[in-house]
Formats: sequence, C-alpha cells, structure tokens
Amino acid sequence: MTKRNIYNETKKRSKLRLYLGKQYYTFKRYIKWYFGNEKYSKDILNYQLPYLIFTHNTPLIRKLQGVDPVLQYNKVTNLKIATSRVNGICIKPGEVFSYWKLIGKPTKRKGYKDGLILNPNGTFGAGTGGGLCQLSNLIYWMTLHTPLTVIERYRHSRDIFPDSNRTQPFGSGATCVYNYLDLQIYNGTDKEFQLIVYLTEDSLVGEWRSVEPSQYNYEVYEKEHFISSTYWGGYIRNNKIYRRVYENGILIDDEYITENHAIMMYQPLLPSK
Repeated sequence: MTKRNIYNETKKRSKLRLYLGKQYYTFKRYIKWYFGNEKYSKDILNYQLPYLIFTHNTPLIRKLQGVDPVLQYNKVTNLKIATSRVNGICIKPGEVFSYWKLIGKPTKRKGYKDGLILNPNGTFGAGTGGGLCQLSNLIYWMTLHTPLTVIERYRHSRDIFPDSNRTQPFGSGATCVYNYLDLQIYNGTDKEFQLIVYLTEDSLVGEWRSVEPSQYNYEVYEKEHFISSTYWGGYIRNNKIYRRVYENGILIDDEYITENHAIMMYQPLLPSK
C-alpha cells in the first residue's frame, strides 16, 4: 500500500514543477492502465448479487466554517455522476477495481461542477469534480470489511475534522486526485464481488455484495495513536490501522492495514461540542 512522506506536503514547489510533476504521473498512470498486466474490472451488472457483505453510509453535507455552502451542494451533483459510473460494477476473481479508470476524468463537459477541494497548502478551494473523495473514502472503509485486498490507497495529508461525532478511526479514508492518486482493489478470492453505491436525500450509501455469504467478520481499529509537534509550529496526527478477523465468531487473525500521518487543521484537544 502506497505511503507518502508527510513532510513533503509542507515543501514549497514552483508552479512549473507542480505542473510537470502532475503531467508525468498522469502519463505514467495511463501507461499502466493500458499496457500493464492487470486485468481491470469493467462489467456493470443490471442486477444485484444476492448476499450483502457490508454496508455503510455517510452524510452528504457537513458544514465547514468559512466554506461556501454552494460548493457542498455542488459536491452532491458530482457524486451523482461518479456513482453512476461505478454502481453495480462486478469485480471477478483476479480482477482489479480502479476508481479513476471507471469514473474517468471529472470535467465540466460531463456535468461536473466546482466542488469543495483541499488545496496542497491546507486551504479550502473550488475545483471541477470536487468532493469525490467522499466516495473513495466510503469504498475504502467498506473494503476493509471484506476479503478483498486494497493494493493502492493514499492517505489524506491533512486531518480537517476534530473527533466530535467521529464514527470511524482517524485515517480510515482514501484521498483521490485524477488520475495518479487512485484507489485500487484486487479480488484475490474465488468469488465475484459487486459494488453498490447510491445517494439518498441526505446520505451517500454503499454496499459490497457477493454470490455467497461471507464466513468472516471484521473489526477495524487503531493503535499507537499520538500527536506530535513540528518544527514549523503545527501538529501531526499519527496512528496505525489494524483489523481483527473473526470466523464464526472466533478471532483468527489481527492484521496490520496501514499507518497514517496527517497535518492537523485544528488545535489539538478541542472540546467536543
């Protein structure tokens, strides 16, 4: 699983270097998609596989101080378009789910609007297709509760929400930037899995389904959580994500998943509201 150096996030780079770097990694991804050895999932079923493996939902709108609410509502439009590209996708044994290969580049021509994005310097801004990280976050979190294997995931470099009302461990999401920060999931089982994603009036809902019920249950949790200070006066939040695997209610494994390091966008130890 891909790691990022959190201290690189604070380095100042020229616009030219940022542009050239983005073009290089974008081209590199295209080469891998179309000339690599991976077999990518592409079949969308017009029916649902019979057994629900895991489901989760997240609120569509979460108010952020100082952020234009229009960007949040535009995010809903963006999510509707993106979910239509992946809803019903079937991942067969040996196939790889690629988030961006299925969704494609978010453009205004496709109907995407300016949604909320987090700039490299930690400020909020507007960008075409903004808000799609909510979908990648959901898919990643659900996948951790299945036998599927996450083979590429990028952690968020900044933690923007205090723990008040947090329902998942810090660092249990997956950031996405077209197309070089991708979320990829490999089906190493002998069964087909299907992703279902859709929007209700106030939530983004996801499901993993399969042709047979799962014999395993998963409990995702964090270890070694701590907050460290930095040389520039900020704070970094750190932890490691693990999961316990149960078979018929019996603990059979305790797996390391990943580690996280994120610059905090709020003061440590803020009281819950």
